[in-house]
Amino acid sequence: MSLWYVIVGFVFFASILIAKNMKKSDKTKKNLPPGPWTLPIIGNLHQLGTHPHRSMFELSKKYGALMSMKFGSVSTVVASTPETVKEVLKTFDLDCCSRPYMTYPARITYNQNDLVFAPYSKYWREVRKMTVVELYTVKRVQSFRHVREEEVASFVDFIKESASLENPVNFNEKLLKLSGSVICRVGFGINLKGSELENTVDQVIVQTFEVLGSFAAADYFPVIGKLIDRITGLHGKCEKVFKILDSFFDQAIKHHLEDEGIKDDIIDLLLKMEKGEIGLGEYQLTRTHTKGILFNILSAGIDTSAQTVTWVMTHLIKNPRVMKKLQAEIREVIQNKDHITEDDIERLEYLKMVIKEAFRITPLVPLLVPREALRDVKIGGYDVPKKTWIHVNIWAVHMNPSIWKDPEYFIPERFMNNETDYKGLNFDLLPFGSGRRMCPGMAMGVALVHLALINLLYRFDWKLPDGMEPEDVDLLESYGLVCPKKVPLQLIPVLTQWT
Repeated sequence: MSLWYVIVGFVFFASILIAKNMKKSDKTKKNLPPGPWTLPIIGNLHQLGTHPHRSMFELSKKYGALMSMKFGSVSTVVASTPETVKEVLKTFDLDCCSRPYMTYPARITYNQNDLVFAPYSKYWREVRKMTVVELYTVKRVQSFRHVREEEVASFVDFIKESASLENPVNFNEKLLKLSGSVICRVGFGINLKGSELENTVDQVIVQTFEVLGSFAAADYFPVIGKLIDRITGLHGKCEKVFKILDSFFDQAIKHHLEDEGIKDDIIDLLLKMEKGEIGLGEYQLTRTHTKGILFNILSAGIDTSAQTVTWVMTHLIKNPRVMKKLQAEIREVIQNKDHITEDDIERLEYLKMVIKEAFRITPLVPLLVPREALRDVKIGGYDVPKKTWIHVNIWAVHMNPSIWKDPEYFIPERFMNNETDYKGLNFDLLPFGSGRRMCPGMAMGVALVHLALINLLYRFDWKLPDGMEPEDVDLLESYGLVCPKKVPLQLIPVLTQWT
């Protein structure tokens, strides 16, 4: 986002030259939500800063729960409270569930042939049904349980070696590789080791979400936007990650076509749909559709699990009281078991509170993927015209002091005797969104989060590198569609009697 200062300066200069040709929009006659004053041409882009979700939250304190903004040529509203978010994601979900065309997400998702960025249509509904019924059922999630347990066991072996050498573990890097190993086996039938992504999975996934979460000039300035993106490097970054991912998909598909013994994984299902052996409503998948769907499985499956565990460990090392209490619970429940399984998760009530609080205070997707109004709709008493982009600011909801007492503090106990959950029904805690566009792979991701955390906290104690104290651990995130910790978390594992 720092490159936006270059963009703003460039476009603001252009605005001086052509502002005299601008005409007043007839939308001023509508009862639009209030919002900050806009500059010619650039609108409110100059007010986004390096962390748009934070900037929008501050602006919403002045302009209200539903706020109008203008990004270049695009009219936008921002929902920032549970009430307005509920109207967008539930009450008027059908009216607000489409997606705008965004240049670089369209490129990476093979022209929006995926689930996340595809506009609302018959095709999207069929893909959504297929993912819910075929890919992310409870039965399928459980069928890959052995994969998660094997990969976590391998990860534990790596940490044991690090502990014996007193080497710090880079959580940002190593957890992306753990999650990548699971997704490669579950979704693609191949091992991460030896694949096109073996040495670059952490950088590629992070860069992909930087591209997907960017406020691209090409989307807001039809004439000169693509030139600006070339100057800032966004276009080049997009092409780089696209080529790497495309090559990985080709490798995984070729592996399946050459080995007929690979059955019952996600690529096998999609290839059968390509051949017409399994139907997708009135559609028959092409290779482009297959790759678009695979992109969602790979990117979302890897990043969300890895970043969740990293953020939980960050909050625990920064809050020794919580760390001690959680480890005590886990070690009391697990006791002297050598083989930890997912069956142990249900008995860990404080662990569930800790994860909820991590989702609240550091939501992985602080700004949900933009929606587009399919028709004129009235939200919060204001007019939202057709084609308006709608941003849902989860960060603002989670940090609202009228909803959460002391929202800036990590207090898992706030969920004690509290039925609030993150499964899309409570509009004050929405890490996975809600409604038609809610993340369908939540159960798959959370299963890995639970298993990884239990092993990390049962088998090892953790300390900061020499010279660091808990208060030195920062909580600043890098901005992208998914927001990772900006400064990588590095902790030194300590062998315990349970290791």
